[in-house]
Amino acid sequence: MMYPERSEITRIWKALRKNGECEGINVPTIISSSWERCRQLNLDPMKIHCNKILSPDQLEERIRENIILVEQAMASMKDLYRFTRRTGFVLVLTDKEGYILKRLGDEDVLEFVSTVNFVEGGKWTEDIMGTNAIGTALIERQPIQVFAYEHYCAGSFFTTCSASPIFDSNQNLLGILDITGPYNLANHHTLGMVVAATRSIERQLILFDSYQQSETENMYKNIIMDSVSDGILTLDHELRVTHANGLAGKFLGFDNNIAKGKHLKELLPSGNEYFISGIADNKKLWNEPFIIKRYKDISKVAVSSTPLTAGDGRVLGKVIILQAMKQYRQMLKRAMGASATIGFEHIIGGSQSLNGAIERAKVAAYSDSNVLLQGESGVGKEMFAQAIHKNSNRSQEPFFAINCAALPRELVSSELFGYEEGAFTGARRGGNPGKFELADQGTLFLDEIGEMPLDIQAVLLRVLEEGSLIRLGGRELTPVNVRVIAATNKNLSEEVKKGKFRADLFYRLGVLMIEIPPLKNRKEDIPDLVEHFIKAFSRKLNKDVDSIEDRAVNKLLSYNWPGNVRELSNVIERAITLTQGSVLKFENLEPDIMQYDEDSFVAGAQSKPMDNVEEVMIRTYLKKYHGNKTRVAKELGIARSSLYRKLDKYSLS
Repeated sequence: MMYPERSEITRIWKALRKNGECEGINVPTIISSSWERCRQLNLDPMKIHCNKILSPDQLEERIRENIILVEQAMASMKDLYRFTRRTGFVLVLTDKEGYILKRLGDEDVLEFVSTVNFVEGGKWTEDIMGTNAIGTALIERQPIQVFAYEHYCAGSFFTTCSASPIFDSNQNLLGILDITGPYNLANHHTLGMVVAATRSIERQLILFDSYQQSETENMYKNIIMDSVSDGILTLDHELRVTHANGLAGKFLGFDNNIAKGKHLKELLPSGNEYFISGIADNKKLWNEPFIIKRYKDISKVAVSSTPLTAGDGRVLGKVIILQAMKQYRQMLKRAMGASATIGFEHIIGGSQSLNGAIERAKVAAYSDSNVLLQGESGVGKEMFAQAIHKNSNRSQEPFFAINCAALPRELVSSELFGYEEGAFTGARRGGNPGKFELADQGTLFLDEIGEMPLDIQAVLLRVLEEGSLIRLGGRELTPVNVRVIAATNKNLSEEVKKGKFRADLFYRLGVLMIEIPPLKNRKEDIPDLVEHFIKAFSRKLNKDVDSIEDRAVNKLLSYNWPGNVRELSNVIERAITLTQGSVLKFENLEPDIMQYDEDSFVAGAQSKPMDNVEEVMIRTYLKKYHGNKTRVAKELGIARSSLYRKLDKYSLS
C-alpha cells in the first residue's frame, strides 16, 4: 500500500485542522467526535510535546499500584516485540488514567519518541495530547487505530498508533496497550495484533485472579482450620489424607505437613485397627471415644466422621473432627451439668460434730485418695462430695453423681463402664461411654454404694486397681483416672460380715472415711438451718417470710428428725408455702411435727435426749439474746436461779 509523502501528510493535516475536512479524505466518526472534544477543550493543535509528566517517585508509586497489570502485560508485550523488532514501532502500556507505565522498543526508536515526551510517566489522554489512540481508546472503551493526519496535535501526525483497552473480569478498565510507529507502516493487522495481545493479557489476569482467589481461599481455610480448637482431618475415599490441621496431627501423632497423600495406615503405628475400621465404615459418627496409639504414647479423642457423598451415592471421602476427651468432657459438663456447685461454705451449721466432719473432708480434698462418706439418709452426703471435689485439684474437671440404688441391676454396668454397639438388644448405635470415661480426670460420686450388686463390685474393684476398663461387649482397654467418692447409709463393716459387700472393695473405697452426724445429734445447728431455709424458700416462692415463732422453733428442736436435713428442708418449704404474712407460725408446721410426742421421744431414747433438747434450747436462746440471761429465763418460762443451775449442769456458765 502506497502512503502519501510527508509534505502531503502535512497539507492534509493542516486542511483538516482549518476546515474540519479535506477533499478525498474520509474521516471516521470516532475520529471526528474526538476532534470536536479537542476543540471544546481549546486544545492547541500545534502542541508538540506532552507537558504532563510524573516525577520518578510518582511513577514508581503508580507502577506499584498497577503491579499485577504490569507483570501480566509485560509477558505479552515481550512476545509482541519479537515481531516488531527493527521496524520502528514502540509498545506502550498505560494505566486507566492514560499514564505510560512501560515501553518496549529499539533503543534508537525509544530515544526518538522521547523528544515528544512519549515516555514512562507521560500522560497521553485527549485533554493533554488531543486525538491519539491511547487517549481516544480510554474514552471510547474500544480498540482504535489513529493514522497520521487523524491525530489532532502536530506532535503525532507523522505516526500511526493502534490501541486496545484492557478490562478485568468485571469489565472495569485497567489500562491501554498501544503500538506506535511510522505512518508509512500503518496496517489494519497491527490493530488486530494489539487486540489479540490485550485479550491474552485479560486471560492472564483472569487466571491470576483465580489463582489468587484459590490461594486466598486456601490461606483462609488453613487459618480457619488451624484456629479452631478441634483437630480436622479430611480423607479421600481410600482414606488418604487430603488435609490435616496441626491439632489433627497432634492428636494422631504425625506431622501434618508431610501427611498429605498418605494413607492413615502409613501414618499410624499398629494397634489402631479399631480406630481405622471405625472411620473406614461409611457410617456417620458423632463424638465417639477412641484410644489412639501414637509412636510414643496414647491419646484419647472423641471422633466425629461425616462421609462426603456424590449425587449417585458414591462416597468421595470423609471429614473427621477430633476433640480431646478433656474438651469433650467439658462440653458434656456444660450440657449435663456435670460439675460441683457446692462448697464447704454452703454446709450450714457450727456444731462440734459437724465441724469435725467438715475438717476431715477438707483434709480429704487435698488428697487424691478415694473417700467413703457414711451417714443416715438426708444428712447431706452429696453436699460433702461436691465440696471435696470443688476444693480438690480436680475442681476444673467433671463431677458425675450416680445413685446405685436408683439404677436397675442390669443397667449398672453399662452406666458405669459403657458399652459397644451390639452389646445388647437396644444398645445405642456406635456404643456409649460410661460415667467412668466421661469423668476421666475428675470425680465420680457413687451414692448408696451398699446397694451395688456383688458382681459389679468386682468389676469396680478391678477398675480402681488397674486404672482402666473394658466396655460391655468391647475388647479395647481404656485408661481412666477417676477419683471415687462413695457414700452409704449402711454399716459396710456389717455388710462385709454378712457377705453382702466385698471386703477388698470396702478397704479400697474407705481409704478416707468420714462420718457425717445426723441432725438429732447436732440440734444446735437447727436454728441456723431454719434461718437459711426460710431465706431460700421465701425467695424461691416469692414470699416475704423473714422470721419464725419461738414456739415453732422449740417444736423443731424437740423433733427427732429421722429424715435429717432433707426432712427439715421439706418441712420449712411446706410451712413457707402455707404462711400468710412475714412470720412462720407453729400452725404452719406439718401435723406430724406439731403432734410429735416429746415424752415418747424421751422414753424411746437411749441417752436422755430431753436433756439434749433442753441444752440445745438454752444454747439457742443464749445465742439469740446475746447472753442476756434474764431474757433467756423469761423465754424458757423458768426462774433465773433455775437457769443458772442448768447453765452449770451443761457447762454453759
